Amino acid sequence: MDVQPPHRILIGHCKTPMQIHHATLMISVFAAALQWPSAASAAQPRSGQTAMLCEAVYMPAQTVWPRTVAIEYDQRRIKAVSIDGVKVYTFNVRDTWILTSLDNERIQINTATLAWTSDFRGLATAQGRCDWLQP
Repeated sequence: MDVQPPHRILIGHCKTPMQIHHATLMISVFAAALQWPSAASAAQPRSGQTAMLCEAVYMPAQTVWPRTVAIEYDQRRIKAVSIDGVKVYTFNVRDTWILTSLDNERIQINTATLAWTSDFRGLATAQGRCDWLQP
């Protein structure tokens, strides 16, 4: 009997590109959760909410804004994203990226590399790092 790693089994059951995309996202989210420092966090439940604190440097003003990102999820998908306590109207998930917008700001959050990038329709841009917050 050929024994395959769990990620191959999960992706092997996917029939459409969207299912493969969602399976890849879930693997990425759980892999990122496994990379958290063990002293700083407990094992994440299969459904619930997690949060990140991102320190974004906005240019050209060179100001640092702390941004809080809350992510609600279940066993199958990310259900909701909130930024600074405001639930975003819509969001997209691409691999390890969460793509959304809030108040004319286009925001991209990479959950694997813990990075924030955004821009205000070309008037200002931001880049920064993120850290997982304690549950």
